Amino acid sequence: MHPIRSSALLAVALWGVACTSPVEEPGSTLPGQCQVDAPLISAQKTDLLFVIDNSGSMAEEQQAIATELPAFLDELQRGNDVEQDFRVGVITTSVYLNAFYDNREQFTEFPDQAGRLQPIPDELGRPTAERYLDEGDPDLLAKFRRLVKVGTSGSGQETPFEAVRLAVTPPLSTRPVGEGGNGGFLRDGARLLVVVVSDEEDCSTTERPPRVLLTEDTSVDLCSEQADRLTPVQEYVRLFRNLDDGRGSAREVLWATIGPVALGDKRAEAVQDRTPQGTVVRNVDCPTSYGPGFRQREMAERFDSGLKNLDSVCRASFRETLVSIATLARTSQSIEVVNLPDARLAQVLVTREDGTVQTCSVAGRDLTYEPAAEGRAARLYFQSSCERRPTDKKLEVKLLCAN
Repeated sequence: MHPIRSSALLAVALWGVACTSPVEEPGSTLPGQCQVDAPLISAQKTDLLFVIDNSGSMAEEQQAIATELPAFLDELQRGNDVEQDFRVGVITTSVYLNAFYDNREQFTEFPDQAGRLQPIPDELGRPTAERYLDEGDPDLLAKFRRLVKVGTSGSGQETPFEAVRLAVTPPLSTRPVGEGGNGGFLRDGARLLVVVVSDEEDCSTTERPPRVLLTEDTSVDLCSEQADRLTPVQEYVRLFRNLDDGRGSAREVLWATIGPVALGDKRAEAVQDRTPQGTVVRNVDCPTSYGPGFRQREMAERFDSGLKNLDSVCRASFRETLVSIATLARTSQSIEVVNLPDARLAQVLVTREDGTVQTCSVAGRDLTYEPAAEGRAARLYFQSSCERRPTDKKLEVKLLCAN
């Protein structure tokens, strides 16, 4: 049977129980004639925000990230049959340092960092006016490698959650780059993936100065012991999950962490470790960490209960970890669709790894639909019964129509 005629018959069958054709319903957007042009899947836009710990212990970890960026970019560009459109920016974990040293309390802020996108160095290490990288940049890899090496002269009170809050909310998120802001980095219709790389516990709060005061006693991790004085992780999660883009649409936010958690099972647990420099607190199964990772793990778990978005900073190589994060970035559970007149006509065909094809639809409740609005294309959201997988081979949107 001719494919167009087959589609028409199927559409008629779907609504055969109705007294009138849906084409004739008041306000219907269904086409009265079969269309040859299929709906188009827009490029998947993802804004990647790396949050790199720039305290004194992070030189090796920054180099390890830079070494494995080719594998990260290769995986990110695979795309699962959906064109990828990504950009990358880097901020540090330095916002403030509240400490009691030399018998006095010292509160220091880091105004040139504190959520600000860091300048991309040139070949000689000099800062440029560039603050983020787009996928099409011919020097993407070289610039990205230089960008993640943010140095080791930052705060010893790591605050990745607070740094991200500052980066993605006004005034920084709307202030132009030329005026010291991050304006233009976050795009309308783009997902945001945050990637935290740190060997210490998060010590974030919205209060200035923070109520956690670090001391020279390294045998206690005060950011863990006094976590009740910090902004709760759930409060940061709520804020990130409620981010809108410039058009008022909800922004999909993903989170990944390479942090101070156990190598074996990603657990957060503190242990005191005696070193020649004194006793320090680290994660029980992460010998190069400087904290148990309670808050870091909780943040990752709030975004993925299976913890596929979490790995240990103590790994000898970050290759597999970064590939896994790139897979997370390129497998969106929603797609923008152009030329879709009505959600009732849409069928999405997903070719799985074994070659089988799953047919998903709004009518079958495998998909939900967000209609197009001014300046915004329609969007289909995949439900658990038709979840996209990193191993999918093909994705097609078909249009049923009635004559």
